[in-house]
Amino acid sequence: MITVVGWDGHEFSARAVAKLHEAKLVVGPDSILGQLKLTAPTMADGSLLETLDDHLEHGEGPAVVVAEGDPGFFGVVRTLRAHGLKPAVLPAISLVTRAFARAGLSWEDALVVAPSGPRQLNRVVNACRAHPKVALLVAPGVGPGEIARELAPTTPRALIVCEDLGGPDERVTHSRMGEATTRPWKDPDVVLVLDPLHQPKEPGWVAGAQPGPAEWALPFESRIPAEVRAFILAKLGPRLGDLVWDVGAGAGEIAVECARMGAAVVAVERDEEACAELRANVLRHGVKVALTRGQAPPALEPLPDPDAVYVGGGGPDVVVACAARGPRSLVCAVSKVEQVSAVLDRLREQGYRGEGTQILASRLTLDPDGSHRLTASDPVFVVHATPAHTA
Repeated sequence: MITVVGWDGHEFSARAVAKLHEAKLVVGPDSILGQLKLTAPTMADGSLLETLDDHLEHGEGPAVVVAEGDPGFFGVVRTLRAHGLKPAVLPAISLVTRAFARAGLSWEDALVVAPSGPRQLNRVVNACRAHPKVALLVAPGVGPGEIARELAPTTPRALIVCEDLGGPDERVTHSRMGEATTRPWKDPDVVLVLDPLHQPKEPGWVAGAQPGPAEWALPFESRIPAEVRAFILAKLGPRLGDLVWDVGAGAGEIAVECARMGAAVVAVERDEEACAELRANVLRHGVKVALTRGQAPPALEPLPDPDAVYVGGGGPDVVVACAARGPRSLVCAVSKVEQVSAVLDRLREQGYRGEGTQILASRLTLDPDGSHRLTASDPVFVVHATPAHTA
């Protein structure tokens, strides 16, 4: 029998104490085991599964795994069950609950991210760009300094860094991003990443990331018909944790739609009037879009690498510059069929495999005499490409 006991710095419950006294083996972090006065043999959790397998194979009696906070929340319970073990669980207060309590904030509207290491840094940062309230369970290479460095300067955020939660050296620090990159932190547990300008809407009915939009391919007054936008969005596949570039964004129709689906978005546009329309659309729909005003390709150079790119304006050199940054999906709309081959050829040179689609939307309109007829829009040619090695 395996029991997982959560520890949050306070005294264990009577039931947890009984399980620890009955245990023939206790496994957990050295930092916790060192504070407990146990008679049972103890082992560090570096080889947790092997230790438990060996113990169970020899039938040596009940074992206890001690874990920090709520072990069923991004914790060891998932690891054990994936290994085929079905433990009993006695949780304590989770680190995230404690962090928000120390900050005096509600957290039903917070997004909680728990990266396994630095390879997931980009996805965590993109979630922080798109969501106004994020709790980060710190992992090696993904902490306050790394988050602040990646977010600055395009995404201003306030950081609340929680160190040694529940322990003797507990410290909760409100930090500016510049400070977070230079200050030495002592084993932070949780970082709250908050948008100080966010105005909460009415209370929702689901915790964490909110459901997707009720509809998409919105009826913008746009050079791109809604039917074409629906196809473009389907090929881009914007989602939480992604960064999408909208290059030659115009009034930002694609940028707004991607942001509504939970992606972080950077819109690149050179025209001042279009930028003003884009800002108005962003405000109207209550989304977050970072606007870079400038001419592509040069304006793309300082931007973080994208997961998906939509090119709505610019020539083949812009398409090449976008492909060079390695997005998983690149979509380009052109108005002339002769341009399709040129774009596909340049993409092929960059290691992408693409296809072209002509989309012609016909809308049903009502004539003055009460009859209906179809009115066709101008055709749009859409190129969609993905890296050849994943096709």
